[in-house]
Amino acid sequence: MESFYPVILITVIVVVIFSTIAAIFSRYKKCPSDKVLVVYGKIGKGNDGGYRSAKCIHGGASFIWPVIQSYEFLDLTPISIEVNLTNALSNQNIRVDVPSRFTVGISTEPGIMTNAAERLLGLQLKEIQELAKDIIFGQLRLVIATMGIEEINSDRDMFLANVSKNVEAELKKIGLKLINVNVTDIRDESGYIEALGKEAAAKAINDAKKNVAEKDRDGAIGEANAKRDERVQVAEANATAVEGENRTKITIANSEAERREREAEAERRASAAEKVQSAKALEEAYSAEQQAEKARANKERATKEADVIVHAQIEKEKVEIDAEAEAERIRRQAKGEADAILFKMQAEAQGIMEILSKQAEGFERLVKAAGGDSKEAVMLMIADKLPELVKTQVEAIKNIKIDKVTVWDTMNGSNGAPSTANFLSGMLKSIPPFEELFNMAGMELPKYLAGDSKQANDTEIVQNEEIEEKQENIES
Repeated sequence: MESFYPVILITVIVVVIFSTIAAIFSRYKKCPSDKVLVVYGKIGKGNDGGYRSAKCIHGGASFIWPVIQSYEFLDLTPISIEVNLTNALSNQNIRVDVPSRFTVGISTEPGIMTNAAERLLGLQLKEIQELAKDIIFGQLRLVIATMGIEEINSDRDMFLANVSKNVEAELKKIGLKLINVNVTDIRDESGYIEALGKEAAAKAINDAKKNVAEKDRDGAIGEANAKRDERVQVAEANATAVEGENRTKITIANSEAERREREAEAERRASAAEKVQSAKALEEAYSAEQQAEKARANKERATKEADVIVHAQIEKEKVEIDAEAEAERIRRQAKGEADAILFKMQAEAQGIMEILSKQAEGFERLVKAAGGDSKEAVMLMIADKLPELVKTQVEAIKNIKIDKVTVWDTMNGSNGAPSTANFLSGMLKSIPPFEELFNMAGMELPKYLAGDSKQANDTEIVQNEEIEEKQENIES
């Protein structure tokens, strides 16, 4: 069993080697003669030091490295493009139609092949045709704009050379080469080319007739020398020929006049069209400027309005906010003052209510103590306030400064009393007694306070004695 291991190993190695060789051979690509091989990926650097975009090979082969390189083919089959150019403007401002057919193909020149690889690789045939057709249209119009109708119509070789030169230069930029140009016909909308053809035909006919007439005239002159009749007939023929020539000349002159008239009309229409287009362009420019000025004015007006309105709105809102804040402050202050006054009045009312309640409660108890008799209760209250009443009665003369009173006494008082004693006694008598106070209040002084007259006289004697003592003190 162990003897088969070397055989298996050798077989595996051989298979791996053949597979590698086959893979290498499969990456070696040959380029057919009707195609261009384009290798792209990591190609290497060019002469300018930068990396090349692609490597183009025609008529050879190349090894395509796996992973880092890939390839595609560009078909060299010629491409036929029909170009029906209409209304192309010549340098005489005459519009012409130039139906033509162009044949192009991928170029095999080294630099142009690179352009084709960069710009046409991966495009379909129809896309390449449309791209080339756009370039041809533009260059064909450019060539026609630099040439006159006579040059285009009479010198076709120069016209085709100019077209080929301009078109091929532009096609090389995308990697194409111009193979052939075929202009089928040239027509103009004003009939100028047709008039030129008629003029040439008329001229050829006139030249032929002239030659025939000259030959006839020479023969007639030769025969006129022989025969008079023939000379007459020849003269008549010559007259007829002259008449025909005149008619022909008139026809030619009419044709020339018609041609010039048509040329003038064409020039007039072209000039009018140019002026109309110029006027339209100026009108559009003026309209655009007017719209721009209006837009600018609207913008400036809107900006100014926005500045003024926004500023005024901000000021208005500020004033409103300040007014609201001031009103809120005043409202809160007024509410605080009103609450304070309310609380103060409530407190005062509550205090007065409490005092009145306590007074009513005390008076009720006083009435109960007096046995339910309200008058007795009042008398009890007066008895309670009697010291204060006496104090108040005495206060009437308390502050009289006796030592500051000057009395002129003549010693002529009645009953041997001096005038000074009478003065003091009268002043004491000016104090109202308790009974009069009670009478003025509508009440009756209790008997135990009123006493008898003797008691009152004793009181008066006591008062007189006090006055005399004060008088002695003054004299001393």
